Amino acid sequence: MYNFNFYNPTQIFFGKDRLNELSKVIPEGVKVLILFGGGSVVRFGTLEKVKSALPNRTLFEFGGIEPNPHYETLMNAVDMVKKLDVEFLLAVGGGSVIDGTKFVSLASTCSKSDSLTLLFKGFGAVPQIKAIPFGTVLTLPATGSEMNAGAVISYGDSKFVVMSPLTYPKFSFLDPSLTFTLPATQIANGVVDAFVHVIEQYVTYPVAGAFQDNTAEGILKNLIEIGKKTIDNPMDYDLRANLVWNATMALNGLIGSGVPQDWSTHMIGHELTAHFGIDHAKSLAIVLPSLWEIRKDKKRDKLMQFAERVWGITEINDDIKINLAISKTRDFFESLGIKTRLSDYGIKAEDIEKVINGLKSKGFTGLSESKDLTLEISRKILENAL
Repeated sequence: MYNFNFYNPTQIFFGKDRLNELSKVIPEGVKVLILFGGGSVVRFGTLEKVKSALPNRTLFEFGGIEPNPHYETLMNAVDMVKKLDVEFLLAVGGGSVIDGTKFVSLASTCSKSDSLTLLFKGFGAVPQIKAIPFGTVLTLPATGSEMNAGAVISYGDSKFVVMSPLTYPKFSFLDPSLTFTLPATQIANGVVDAFVHVIEQYVTYPVAGAFQDNTAEGILKNLIEIGKKTIDNPMDYDLRANLVWNATMALNGLIGSGVPQDWSTHMIGHELTAHFGIDHAKSLAIVLPSLWEIRKDKKRDKLMQFAERVWGITEINDDIKINLAISKTRDFFESLGIKTRLSDYGIKAEDIEKVINGLKSKGFTGLSESKDLTLEISRKILENAL
C-alpha cells in the first residue's frame, strides 16, 4: 500500500426530515446565496423548505446552473456574491450545482483573470486565493461532490477539473426522500456514475490495499444489487438511502487512499460529453467496457479479482473469467436503461477524431494508472465502442 494523507472535514446530516437543522450550521445574521439548477427544486418544494429552515438570515437565490456547469454562468454568480457581500453559499441540487458552488466559493475571492488561471492551471496557480464557506443539500445521488473537494467545470467545449482543500463542503444534508421525484434516467445515471467512480480507484493493479479493495467491492456489489430495484421502486426509502450513501462513499477519498487510480474512462468520457452532449454517466458506460476489452492484459490481476469477488465468477480459465466480467458489467449498465455503444448515440467513426483532438489539446496523451494509455490507444478504445 502506498503512503497517503487522508483528510475529509465534511459533516454529514443523513436521513429524513433533517432540513430544520440547517439553522444549526449556518450562523444567524449572515448573507446566504442559495444556488440551484433547473426548476425541480422549486417545483417540488425543496427550495421553499430550505428557505423556511433559515430564519434570521438574509437569503438570495441564484438558479440556472447547468449540468456540466458553465464558467460563464458561474461568474454571474460570482458577480452577485461580490455585489451583495455574500458570506455563505448553499448548494441545493446534484453534483453539477455542488461543483459550480465550489468554483464560485473560490472565484469570489479573486479577480476575474485569476479565476481563469484557477480554471486552466489549478488551485496552486493562485496562491492568494481563499474560499467562501459553503454547504450542500443533495437532491441527486451520483458524483460524491457532497463530500469531496473536486469540481468539474465546462469552458467552451472543454471540461476542467478544479481541486482544492478549501472546497470541501462544511456540511452536506443527505435526505434520500428528496430524490424520490427524480426521473428514472437520472437515477440510472447516478448508479453508473458511482459504479465507475469506484472502478477508477479499484481496477488498476494490486498494492495490498485490503481495506480499500474490500470496501470498493462492497460498494460495487451494493450498486449491482440495488441499482435496478431503486429505479423500479422510486419511493422505497431503504433502497434509495443505500444508493445515496454508496454514491457518497464512492468518491470521498476513502477507497482511493494508498492505491493507484486510473481516471482514463472519465477523461475520454468528458470529451464525449463536451463534443456530443452525452450525459456524463452515459459516456462512462460507453467507454469503460471498451477500455477493458482493449486493456485487459494491463489490468489482468484486478479484473480477475473483480470477476471473482464482485460478480462471483468461478470459471477456471482466466480469459473467460475476465471476458465474462466485462460482459456482465456491460449488461448491468444496459439493464438500467443506459446504452453502451457510441452508435446508440448517433456517433460515427468519423466523429472519433474530435475526441482525440480534444484529448491532445489538453495534454492527455498518457492516461491511466500507468500513464501509458496513448492517443492511439484512446482511438482504439473509441473505435471498439462504436
